Amino acid sequence: MQILVDADACPVIAIVERIARELSISVTLLCDTNHVLTSDYSKIKIIGAGPDAVDFALVGMCQKNDIVVTQDYGVAAMILGKGAYGIHQNGEWYTNENIDQMLMKRHIAKKARRAKTKHHIKGPGKRTEADDRRFEESLRDLLWRMKNDYNNNTIN
Repeated sequence: MQILVDADACPVIAIVERIARELSISVTLLCDTNHVLTSDYSKIKIIGAGPDAVDFALVGMCQKNDIVVTQDYGVAAMILGKGAYGIHQNGEWYTNENIDQMLMKRHIAKKARRAKTKHHIKGPGKRTEADDRRFEESLRDLLWRMKNDYNNNTIN
């Protein structure tokens, strides 16, 4: 098991690294050539700046039982298909039970943005310490669940 992070503009890298270091889990940060990352813990993989290049590289590297941190629902759907676990930077887990609804929500939001209306769709608010705490708790819960599933032989 490893943790893969879609690291382009990801606000939770430090949290992921701290938890991974505590538990001796390897981390790979993937970013495109437009971002500069440094880490004294994680492996950094710089991918060409093509459209969705980081996303496809991440999915290609991902294996069963890995954890992927991404805010991209399309990436989440692909990694779930490979038997990996996914978590959004807000702490929400991607599951086979919720991914279709998330993809539909993304589709509807994209259609709304393309429509010529006077309504402006606001993006997410500024990240808070509460957001970071929620993500950390959720990641720890996911790791605990994975450990219990492994110990109960429900992960192969």
